[in-house]
Amino acid sequence: MTSELIHRLHFAFTITFHYLFPQLTMGLALLIVVLKTAALKTNGELWDRAAHFWGRIFGINFVFGVVTGIPMEFEFGTNWARFSRLSGGVIGQPLAMEGVFSFFLESAFLGLFLYGGNRLSKRMHWFSSVMVFAGSWLSGFFIIVTDAWMQHPVAYDRLPNGQFEMLSFWQLLMNPWGLLQYMHNMTGAVITGSFVMAATGAFYLLDGRMQNYGRTFLKVGVIAGAIASILIIFPTGDLHGKYVAHNQPPAMAGMEGVFKTEPGTGIVLIGQPNEETGQIDNPIVVNDMLSFLIYGTTKAEVKGLDQIPHDQWPTALPLLYYAYHIMAGLGTYFVFVMVLSAFLLWRKKLYTARWIQWALLLSFPLPYIANTAGWMTAELGRQPWLVYGLMRTSEGYSNTVSASNGLFTLIGFMGLYTVLGLLFTVLIYREISNGPEAKPALAVAAHAN
Repeated sequence: MTSELIHRLHFAFTITFHYLFPQLTMGLALLIVVLKTAALKTNGELWDRAAHFWGRIFGINFVFGVVTGIPMEFEFGTNWARFSRLSGGVIGQPLAMEGVFSFFLESAFLGLFLYGGNRLSKRMHWFSSVMVFAGSWLSGFFIIVTDAWMQHPVAYDRLPNGQFEMLSFWQLLMNPWGLLQYMHNMTGAVITGSFVMAATGAFYLLDGRMQNYGRTFLKVGVIAGAIASILIIFPTGDLHGKYVAHNQPPAMAGMEGVFKTEPGTGIVLIGQPNEETGQIDNPIVVNDMLSFLIYGTTKAEVKGLDQIPHDQWPTALPLLYYAYHIMAGLGTYFVFVMVLSAFLLWRKKLYTARWIQWALLLSFPLPYIANTAGWMTAELGRQPWLVYGLMRTSEGYSNTVSASNGLFTLIGFMGLYTVLGLLFTVLIYREISNGPEAKPALAVAAHAN
């Protein structure tokens, strides 16, 4: 248990737990705008109450996202001081803009949306939902641009003391890797929001209560989920995968388990990577498919790990391979279940087909798993580099913080986040149990006074 490993586990745990919340808020932000737009056009109270209900869910997620996200800012200094000192001239600006602009935009208009329903006009209340959406998605953009620079460094110069200097902020923002990663990531967030909304609607229908809201949530969630599930594969996943193959060959080889370079490379559906023998055990392969997906021809050569120096292989190769296949497998499942649900909706059978409602209800944790596996794929694929091709992970951690100190704080975070997770579950369960017709606790207290 070296200091480097402890620091990696520390940041991996905190960021994985943290991202459980933003992926839902970013996904719900778009769906709330859809609900508010329908309320504005139809002047329907049901749509408006539905939007308020999901606004409350959004608010709870937002609070827990902030609480779990703040420690990561400090971890750049406590756990990754050398990395921060050398790269702060580049990554500091988008991270600062995320806090100063997008976070305050989102939080200010969220307050207006949650508590301004009776004080703002209908159009201004709708506008507040749009601004919450804009702030949420802008926040995601700045974070992903920062990560994209670590994956594919652009617009930088290196000073004699080893520090990175930004040459063009606009080139940093327009990093092709970042744009592709952003589209793919936000589509994944919409899938999470869609499944959670559809699962809630299915829960109400299966429970035999709040039927109108159940049908509304099911309809919006299924339509948005079907569209997003297709987009996550093509074009966003396809384009991002091709860019990874061209710019990070070790990552692509590790993801697909390509140990040997050869023309007409197949894609492995199932199998276990064996680093000792340099092959996939018990494989089920679709011949020539990987070559076709990357290069558009079945005879193209895909660079394997045999042409890459061993010290540049992904350091957790089996974990990378399994994370990628979990993400890809669940993505295929999402298309199947959401397109099937959309077909049943079109045939006017969705609201009575309890079997598909059960499938949607039980599937709500799967987008969280898929998004987590996707981020693991991106970050593990970059290893052993902290800044790809420029700074190894072993060069960026805080070597003055011992492994025992790092482990102590990691255990502390795990205990604290367990409590936060339980509290979050109780609050969300209460909101869903009370339903959209429930009055906000603040309004009830004010009326009592």
